[in-house]
Amino acid sequence: MSEVDKLRYPLGTFQRPTAPLDAATRTAFVKTIEDTPATFRALVAPLSDAQLDTPYRPGGWTVRQVVHHVADSHMNAFIRIKLALTEDAPTIKTYEEQLWAELPDVKRTPVDVSLRLLEALHERWIALLRGMAESDFQKVLVHPDLGRMTIDEVLALYEWHGRHHAAHIQQALSVAA
Repeated sequence: MSEVDKLRYPLGTFQRPTAPLDAATRTAFVKTIEDTPATFRALVAPLSDAQLDTPYRPGGWTVRQVVHHVADSHMNAFIRIKLALTEDAPTIKTYEEQLWAELPDVKRTPVDVSLRLLEALHERWIALLRGMAESDFQKVLVHPDLGRMTIDEVLALYEWHGRHHAAHIQQALSVAA
């Protein structure tokens, strides 16, 4: 892995599960997703605006952009899971993350807005995940880039996603220190 890729993927790239998740792994993933809003709040609470506007790597997003991106991404994940639960292998829509990260709401809005959004969203998301039947986790959606994915795989992706971006913020803090 190149130095740029090490900065871009501090935890490594997402490793897609090759089999359905066992109950213990699924429970752990749900817990990590549940804890994500508190993790982000703790990471950014002491930061000044200047620190929030510090990129996590050269040419990378700022901490502010990362926080807003996680809110955008996790809203999409929640909706994608609901589509998979209520439709037969729906093809989901992707979005231009890089362009969304440049929009005025991302560049100027206080991070607390997205932190509060994450808290409420994750409360709903966890209620959904914990209320699902075992068989529901094998329901499928079709991602235009990743192909057919079970809800188990989506769960694994977003468990990694939160940790991945928390690591970016930790990286930015070490650069700013």
